[in-house]
Amino acid sequence: MLDKIAELHKLCFPHKPWSADDFGELKKSGCEIVASQNGFIVWRTVLDESEIITIGVHPDARGTGIAIAMIGLMENEIKKNGASKIFLEVSHTNTPAIKLYEKCGFGQIGKRKNYYSDGTDAILMQKDI
Repeated sequence: MLDKIAELHKLCFPHKPWSADDFGELKKSGCEIVASQNGFIVWRTVLDESEIITIGVHPDARGTGIAIAMIGLMENEIKKNGASKIFLEVSHTNTPAIKLYEKCGFGQIGKRKNYYSDGTDAILMQKDI
């Protein structure tokens, strides 16, 4: 299963793909991973806070609601475990992702300068659930 997620991740993020071993390490560290044929989401919950580590949708399936469904599934799972907040970081240049998160109820709460390896800033976003 992790091999298929890694293949999908490579299609979603061709310039920085993660391997099956990377996903295995995330799983070992306590992350939850949910995937379908065309999408995946990885998150971690500590006490009452969850963080989206990564989410991806096959380029040919974008705009079909898969990412919204994945976020909804994650929210249902973390509510069961008592989480009340979700955090994430997204590149300030990734307008489609920012719009997705805003559509799902996330708001911008801060910025991390030069966060990514290419020097771009990360926008911090949060949603209370």
